[in-house]
Amino acid sequence: MKISIITATYNSATTVRCTIESVLCQTYKKIEYIVVDGASTDSTMSIIKEYEPQFAGRMRWISECDNGIYDAMNKGIAMATGDVIGILNSDDFYTSDTILETLVKELWLSGADAVYGDIHYVKHNNLGKCVRYYSSANFRRWKMRMGWMPAHPSFYCRKSVYDKYGAFDCAFKIGADFENLLRLIFVNRIRIKYVPVDCVTMRTGGASTLGISSHRQIFRDHMLAYKKNDVYSNQILESLRYIEKVLWMLFNKLKGYL
Repeated sequence: MKISIITATYNSATTVRCTIESVLCQTYKKIEYIVVDGASTDSTMSIIKEYEPQFAGRMRWISECDNGIYDAMNKGIAMATGDVIGILNSDDFYTSDTILETLVKELWLSGADAVYGDIHYVKHNNLGKCVRYYSSANFRRWKMRMGWMPAHPSFYCRKSVYDKYGAFDCAFKIGADFENLLRLIFVNRIRIKYVPVDCVTMRTGGASTLGISSHRQIFRDHMLAYKKNDVYSNQILESLRYIEKVLWMLFNKLKGYL
């Protein structure tokens, strides 16, 4: 089973080296690594070219102007030749060297269309300190009406699913990942399986973690996603997610993550 890993980059020189090395270190080697660069003006492309020989023909890249991260991800999906597609952001890295091996095994044994797990967040200046743990263990399809979704960086899906149901809608500013999962999981009811493993380490400061303004945009994008896919929800149901998030933050604090 071949995995296509897609990384979208734009002026990512300070973090992309760590991302690439975490791919190289994976024990599962039947991969292709696709880097879609948005015409970076820093040394991002120099770093990518530096590592290309180490992939021994398993890396492909393009560098050209795009219409944002979701457009870049769509380009990567269109380029992919693997059986399974996963996305690793350019400021994230795999939490251990056996992540892909574990996910492929679960896909193979379960026959699922997609698998997903957990992720955790760290600060840029302290990669060893977890500041938030996002567990997908309690995810259920019906919770998507409240805005919940599996941790998207841990989501590995068969390419045939994207071919059938489509990739990311670039009309969404921040919430295209939610809309895509709503379409795949809730509307078309693909077969999914949770894998209890911490898949990805994410640095805080991404588009979905920038504060109140980003959360307002996420709220708007979620409501648009429900409308687009003819899924009933409302502002009250969507707001319930934030109550549960507060409870999870308190739980994480008690466990010493904060």
